[in-house]
Amino acid sequence: MEVKSIKENKMGVMKITPLLFSVSIPIIISMLVQALYNIVDSIFVAQYDNVAGTGALTIAFPLQNLMIATAVGLAVGTNALLSRSLGQKDFEKANKVAGQGFFLNLCGYLIFLLLGLFFIPGYVGLQADGGLLTEYSIDYCTIVCVGSVGVFVQIVTERLLQSTGKSLLSMLVQLSGSAVNIVLDPIMIFGYFGFPEMGIKGAALATVIGQIVAAVIGILINLRFNKEITLKLKNLIPCFDILKTMLAIGVPSVMMQAIGSVMTFCMNKILIGFEGIGVEAMNVFGVYFKLQSFIFMPIFGLNNGMVPIVAYNYGARRKDRVTATIRLAGATAIAYMLLGFAVFQIFPQTLLGFFNASDVMIKVGVPALRIISLSFIFAGFSVITMAVCQALGKSIYSLITSVGRQLVVLIPVAFLFSLSGNVDLVWWAYPISEIVSLALSVIFMIRVIKKAFAEL
Repeated sequence: MEVKSIKENKMGVMKITPLLFSVSIPIIISMLVQALYNIVDSIFVAQYDNVAGTGALTIAFPLQNLMIATAVGLAVGTNALLSRSLGQKDFEKANKVAGQGFFLNLCGYLIFLLLGLFFIPGYVGLQADGGLLTEYSIDYCTIVCVGSVGVFVQIVTERLLQSTGKSLLSMLVQLSGSAVNIVLDPIMIFGYFGFPEMGIKGAALATVIGQIVAAVIGILINLRFNKEITLKLKNLIPCFDILKTMLAIGVPSVMMQAIGSVMTFCMNKILIGFEGIGVEAMNVFGVYFKLQSFIFMPIFGLNNGMVPIVAYNYGARRKDRVTATIRLAGATAIAYMLLGFAVFQIFPQTLLGFFNASDVMIKVGVPALRIISLSFIFAGFSVITMAVCQALGKSIYSLITSVGRQLVVLIPVAFLFSLSGNVDLVWWAYPISEIVSLALSVIFMIRVIKKAFAEL
């Protein structure tokens, strides 16, 4: 018990600056690696077929984003409730929360298993009209959905480690899957070392295998090193009181992140409608999302480090530490987003060149990256405020902000601008929607913090 108390007290006694960065940096590194292997995946596919292949991954992106959104969102409830339970010294409840986290994410996997088995042709048919683009898209989407058990289990094991301050071990879990994927991608796509050439199917299989390897390693690391919690099969039995609390935190997060999938799907539909450049415009949009992950993944990593710190100290009634964590995370996020903005403004053609971009993609993509990246100026603060709402149990505000930004503003504005026939105008929907998001974020964060601090 003494060892347990010493370890869990790190969240409550360590100075905020070294604590936040010691927890967040391993997560940020792992997320950058995650972004890197997604980009490597796209680069290899572009070398295999830079039009239909890249298009297939673009069509698959909303579905994959929805899958990860579901896994991460469900795990957010696990993360916040587990950290709060540890802050309150309720170790028995913490063990139950860990088991319920596995139960929820396995339920999430069953949903995507059914999608992969029965609904992929219909989904692809809404965005592609035959040929290699349809064939590649169906193959890729089916494999990543049916094999998605790895990503659901991997993410919940990472969140258990993060909730107890073991971000370095969480990073190792993700790095293991990333490394496997990067190694297998060229082997399975092009057929090296005696493997058959599998093309797009090979890229999907490499992703799934990497995720399953990471899931297995994540379970083993939690069993061996995560002494703050004890994983038991009996805790997988549904406990509806705990599930209700976890879902109240997690479902709005799932919906908030899933909105991004709806937005991406709608943007694909809008862009592919441009005569003569539709596929290239859609592919530019897909490449942008691969590139922007290098900008947003570190901010989300910072969030993942911040949430358990805020939740723990809120449970421990430490207002000063909650405030200091929010201020430091916000300043760091803004500085990093400004750096990303500069890179997109100065090197757009170089960034597109990594993906074997055609002349048409370069012509469409250079102004696209420069215009969209204007939204980075406002996005850093907005992302942090949404995480604060989640950590303090008000995820609904994050959901409202995401709906307002992506569905109420971004998609309608993009559609209206597309009627002009000028694809460059469509990209302006991003900075416009981000300004709206910033305004909503400020209002909601002030409300949440005032109410939370009044209770301390």
